Amino acid sequence: MDHPDFVVVGGGIAGASVGYELAGRGAVVLVEREPTAGYHTTGRSAAVFTESYERGPVRALTMAGRGFLEEPPDGFADQPLLTPLPVLYVARSDQQATLDDLAASTRGLVDLERVEGNGLTRHCPVLRTDRIVSGLLEPGAMEIDVHTLHQGFLRGIRRRGGEVVTGAPVDELAYANGTWEVSAGNRALRSPIVVDTAGAWCDEVAALAGAAPLGLTPMRRTAFTFGPGHHGIAGWPMVVDADEDFYFKPERTQLMGSLAEETPMPPHDVRPEEIDVALAIERINQATYLDIRHVRRTWAGLRTFAPGRLPVVGFDPVRPGFFWLCGQGGYGIMTSPAMARAAAGLLCDGALPADLVAAGVDAAAISPERFAD
Repeated sequence: MDHPDFVVVGGGIAGASVGYELAGRGAVVLVEREPTAGYHTTGRSAAVFTESYERGPVRALTMAGRGFLEEPPDGFADQPLLTPLPVLYVARSDQQATLDDLAASTRGLVDLERVEGNGLTRHCPVLRTDRIVSGLLEPGAMEIDVHTLHQGFLRGIRRRGGEVVTGAPVDELAYANGTWEVSAGNRALRSPIVVDTAGAWCDEVAALAGAAPLGLTPMRRTAFTFGPGHHGIAGWPMVVDADEDFYFKPERTQLMGSLAEETPMPPHDVRPEEIDVALAIERINQATYLDIRHVRRTWAGLRTFAPGRLPVVGFDPVRPGFFWLCGQGGYGIMTSPAMARAAAGLLCDGALPADLVAAGVDAAAISPERFAD
């Protein structure tokens, strides 16, 4: 298939999901620079489905995709994509205004429960109530099986007649007479549409196409796992500091923690920093009785943000047939079902699907045209 209707550049969750949607509308070739799709960010994510995390278009896209995650199409996955994992936002006495703001922003949209004093330890027994004085619980939050979701999209592309090509970095993009010529590894492709889903490398792919960069900022986030000691962790929620200075969550028989940092850096195969792990341990130990002394595993990933921290979905205002799907930050996985449908609607129909518009998704708010001079 050297003359597809769509060439999708990048095999992470954004590329896999939009490739899945487009494969039902035309011929798709997805090209991924690494030997494994989703290597850099998707494969390093521990995603949670939470409707309280972001506002505006991101929350609307999250809510609009819940049905897909709860009941995926027949044959999409051989196990559930979601499992219950409540999220508990916790606050010191000086963080009450942050919790109040979160409660106000979700009122009437998301079910949040105020938790105070000893009620905190009923949900997470290791919290220090001399330091953590209140919280907000989102009981309907879920953990996403990232691998199963990602692989479901990739398998779906193939089942719908599309092609997924790994180990094929794009090194040339040229446009003439309504057609993009794409050189990717040993493949020479010709297509009217190129969809840029290269994550932290999206601006670099755009430069090959002669498109102006958006000013995307990849940001490192470090994570690690550690043992729970003598504590039984069954039924614990994910615990998130009100100001996102740390979080931890149960993962089967161990816990995963993070500083929840956002450190800007150029796109590359990012590695964890010991200082970030140490600072996260210090903050978690201050808030709990976990007394973390050793870690089992550390890793890091890149979360890429556009200016304004909203995703970018739409055709480039200057380069014909060049479509942006990027800047998902830390919410690309939980928004992927609806984000992919939004992109497919704009690509194939010139408009968002009606149900996404009804859910509050505004095409102008996520369009690359908002960056035009």
